[in-house]
Amino acid sequence: MRKRILWALPSMAATITASLLAGGAASAQATQTTGTIITVANTPFGKALVVGSGKYKGYSLYDITSDSPPSYGCTTVTVTTEGHTGTCAGPSNDSTAEWPAITTTGAPAAGRGVNASLLGTVYRPKVGTQITYAGHPLYLFDNAAHQFTGEGWDEPSLPPWHGIWNLVKPNGSQLPWTSNLTTVTLHGHKYLATPMETGAGFINFPVYTVRSNERTFPAVLTAGFPAASHGVHASRVGIRWTSLGEVATYKGHPLSLYSSEGLNPATRTAAGNGNKVDGAALVSP
Repeated sequence: MRKRILWALPSMAATITASLLAGGAASAQATQTTGTIITVANTPFGKALVVGSGKYKGYSLYDITSDSPPSYGCTTVTVTTEGHTGTCAGPSNDSTAEWPAITTTGAPAAGRGVNASLLGTVYRPKVGTQITYAGHPLYLFDNAAHQFTGEGWDEPSLPPWHGIWNLVKPNGSQLPWTSNLTTVTLHGHKYLATPMETGAGFINFPVYTVRSNERTFPAVLTAGFPAASHGVHASRVGIRWTSLGEVATYKGHPLSLYSSEGLNPATRTAAGNGNKVDGAALVSP
């Protein structure tokens, strides 16, 4: 199992704690229910969904780009990766699941900041009744409350859970992770890339221009203009507003990641194997 890096930003601690307490107060005011309460807290990345009641109160919630019920990128199939045997998904208390689902025994309830109309559930064998938001199944990842270690994870070459993980905004879209565009060398040529978190630390993943579905090529989300480094021309970097939020662009073209990006296990470098898939193209800086 990949080590979950525990970190927090001291400058945000007071704000986060206050927000979670406020979420708890809102939870107490919610209609009485046996179901799990979902609320909103401040995080270093912006406002995001967290659990508002029960054993996992205060835990951050995530979704993955490759989930589209009844099809799932994060499944209950047992696999062995990096010497650990387990699954991607499982019940909330499943210690062998990398990303345990947040489940409920009754209809989920909306705490402060949560749109009740976006809350839902889906029943999954070996998981139970998993809470969804805006149709997206929600998962746990962190070892404790008030942590955000699953934000911006890209898990390549580790079936069956290809995809990009992010915190979830109150409007149901993913919270942006990307804030930097850089380069990566593939086959002797430099291409545009962005750093993403993995079990091996940060890795520069190549980005693509493509017209394809979001599950295969999730958009490079950003909060404002991404920084440019290592040969990237800042004047060519831009953003485009979409229904998903702000998407990073280069020379006017929206950028995407490949959800099944290959990864060399020896060198921990990306393969760029999304090139020419569904017409995708690597981007020269």
